[in-house]
Amino acid sequence: MEQEALEKVQQLLDEDIKGRFPAGVIERVVLLQHSDDPAVEPGQLVVRVIVSASPDREERKRFAREFEGSFRQQLEQLREDMRDKLPNASRVEIRIGDDLDGPRWQFVMAWPGPAGSLEARALAGAELTPVMARLGPVDLETLDTLITVGIASNRADAVRWALARIRERPAYAQLLAKSAEIEQLKSQF
Repeated sequence: MEQEALEKVQQLLDEDIKGRFPAGVIERVVLLQHSDDPAVEPGQLVVRVIVSASPDREERKRFAREFEGSFRQQLEQLREDMRDKLPNASRVEIRIGDDLDGPRWQFVMAWPGPAGSLEARALAGAELTPVMARLGPVDLETLDTLITVGIASNRADAVRWALARIRERPAYAQLLAKSAEIEQLKSQF
């Protein structure tokens, strides 16, 4: 997204989201793209809402619990509106406080991708198992390149694409056969 357009959307989001809550509750709203945070996938946006909070650890913890309960309706409406109004956004992050060195509580409101995406099918009952992996910069760059060139729509799709390429290789069939032999040998003990 071009900088001028990003700034305009950022301003509209800030006004809209702050207007949903009592004055002073929302400190600021930040619209993030891939270049701002490596956790944001190429082509996607993340809306980060920073809630004003006490620097005291126990006070902040209590406030985080109360915030979600007190503003459940506004948060659900925000989630629905962001999904419809900002289709490139994949999630809304609510952060209680913004000091990076101190304790931080946050929760994420995400939604499935387009109707045909693997994530949408998984939520509709398809048999997919979520897997979490921590990747270094080189691996992230590889996945992001697959997204940028259009091979995959997101990082999860890029990993699935790479695994499918591995299964197509003749050596993989040999590994499967060896694995079956090893399992057979193990069962004899």
